[in-house]
Amino acid sequence: MPQSIRIVARLVPGIIATLILLLPAIWNRFALLEWDTGGYLARWFEGTLVPSRSTTYGLFLAAAAPLQFWPALVLQAAAAVWIIALILRIHQFPAQPLALPLIVAILAAVTALPWLASVLLTDIFAGPAVLALYALVRLPDRISPRERVGLVLFIAFAASTHSATYAVLLGLILVALVLSWRIPTLVPRASLPHGVVAAALGAALLLAGNYVVAKQIAWTPGGYGIAFGRMLQDGIVTRYLNDHCPDPRLRLCAYRNELPLDADEFLWGPHSVFDKLGRFTGLGDEMRTIVLGSLRDYPGTQLKTALIATARQLVTVGTGEGINANMWHSYGIIERYTPYNVPAMRAAHQQHNDLNFTIIDKIHVPVAWAAMTLLPFVILLGWRNAAFADLAILAATIALSLLGNAAVCGIISNPHDRYGSRIVWIAAFAVAMTTWRIGALARHRFNGLRSAASTAATP
Repeated sequence: MPQSIRIVARLVPGIIATLILLLPAIWNRFALLEWDTGGYLARWFEGTLVPSRSTTYGLFLAAAAPLQFWPALVLQAAAAVWIIALILRIHQFPAQPLALPLIVAILAAVTALPWLASVLLTDIFAGPAVLALYALVRLPDRISPRERVGLVLFIAFAASTHSATYAVLLGLILVALVLSWRIPTLVPRASLPHGVVAAALGAALLLAGNYVVAKQIAWTPGGYGIAFGRMLQDGIVTRYLNDHCPDPRLRLCAYRNELPLDADEFLWGPHSVFDKLGRFTGLGDEMRTIVLGSLRDYPGTQLKTALIATARQLVTVGTGEGINANMWHSYGIIERYTPYNVPAMRAAHQQHNDLNFTIIDKIHVPVAWAAMTLLPFVILLGWRNAAFADLAILAATIALSLLGNAAVCGIISNPHDRYGSRIVWIAAFAVAMTTWRIGALARHRFNGLRSAASTAATP
């Protein structure tokens, strides 16, 4: 077979898998938008830093804007397919041409993965980054030097797109560091520097992006403000104000009886106290004071609410949160800074309110819950059967990432469906791989028994 044909044959499965993940955007005829999309896109054009909006992802969107954002969508989907294919290969799964598209198609049918790939949002990078870090640190001998460089760069970019993603990856690296000293056969010490370099490079990318955009060497702002919203919803802010007001440092004292007990209503609702007092800029120092003060004054309550928020976030996994027709902020940003995209945006199905995730979630949510429930059984199976030991370690890594994601997002930002759905699909992926291997071993055993019986029956 000529070299060119062999190259095409290797690329076709990945291309098909990438197109499968882009089906929602293809159907929509434009990139799917979410409420936060405009905040990311505006960073380059406005030259400012705003809470929870990464400049690196904003630059990524700005570069893709002249072609209706399709380069960004293709790269998002292709990166996910690359990582999935890599995980299948290093775990020695069959490499038939249909294997990759088939597994991606199954994931596309029962998880949020294609919707994550088709929306202009950082969530698509959370799951693949966990899998990439696992491959880089756990099985470095099964990847080439070129792939190693690619994984480091991908993890760094993924980490720079969202502080929660960075926190989850950093937590996994810290766990790997501990395990490498206690159980060096489980985590090779020689591979740990690659993970550390990826995390450091992610921080450097974000700082560089912030300097390019706003001429500031600073982390993405907003941490205290987002945490304040969660504590407000849990009643902790009201308790703190009741205990400390009047206090000339706290302008919120005058509004303590007007504060809503809903974080989203306070932070993003129209005509809120938050708007009156200058939003993150005007209330930043005050929210920081209340957050740190309430951590000091009510540690027991903080621990209780943190555990509840983590548990709630773990099971809050619906697909499509924030992807609807009411995206006036993102519409306005696109109209203001990339007006050449307006005709295509207005013609898209999303802007005609043609999207409904109710039926989709009747499949996706039970599958997500079932996949998370089955992860401990995959770990137990690997402990009892050497044929599944590698998948058990993968399942344990995914379980840790799910818990870390639930803790970071639930405690700091408040439980939301999109924070769970952005990463839970990798649990379904691990369960699918385990099911595939069980079937393959069963077929191998059956064929062996049939062959032995045939041999015994031969005169």
